[in-house]
Amino acid sequence: TIIVKSQYFDGIICSFTANSVEKCHFGDTKCIKESANNLIRRFPKGIPSIGLKPLDVVHVKDTVLVNDPQVGNAWYYFQLVNQINYGFENATITEVNGFDEDPTSSKIEIKGIIPRLVYKGNYVAKGRMLWMVDINSTGDSESEFFNFFFEFSLKVQTEYRNNKRYLKIYHLIPNVGLDRWIMWLDNFFPENSDLTILINKIFNANWVEFWNELEKPILEIFTSVFLSIVQNTLENVAYDDMFLSNKPFKD
Repeated sequence: TIIVKSQYFDGIICSFTANSVEKCHFGDTKCIKESANNLIRRFPKGIPSIGLKPLDVVHVKDTVLVNDPQVGNAWYYFQLVNQINYGFENATITEVNGFDEDPTSSKIEIKGIIPRLVYKGNYVAKGRMLWMVDINSTGDSESEFFNFFFEFSLKVQTEYRNNKRYLKIYHLIPNVGLDRWIMWLDNFFPENSDLTILINKIFNANWVEFWNELEKPILEIFTSVFLSIVQNTLENVAYDDMFLSNKPFKD
């Protein structure tokens, strides 16, 4: 359920318009990166007046991570619900490319890292696994992701409203990774706490394999959340208002 980063492109956009954060010239990616990081540090609660949502507490839509056909001797269904994410306010933007005067002339790229992301909520699990053991459980869930890095590569088109250009994303490629994933699922086997502890230990000892299995649905979730937040911001903030007038700048 790594949805992580939608808020930070949002933050970059807002950094060009907030009076207390430095505006940059078109294409001045060094300035844009510094301004975005300044905004993240100074406004963890967001900026409602320009549509920036809080970064320190982020609500995530309910998500089905695994949904096997319920046939045969082994199948699994796993859903995360009521998820809240913590830690986005500690993100650091490490690289920015694009944002030229003509934003359609090149790809826009944003890279960054978050030292620790925490996801808390509930889960629903059903299935048959572990030597024909049936699973039908719900409980609290918590995940910690350490050194979570992200990268967006996107292309945009412009539309005119009130004699100003607004951006609309038409192509987006996300990429994410991390150094460590620790997860705990309470009550996974309601009648057997020892087995619940064992299944959590198995997961955490083999987290890389689980991450590889879940990467595709995680990226789909990540992309949809990112787009929903960014598109809303782009609807309200004109691209021409994000930057200073086009004057030379020094790299």
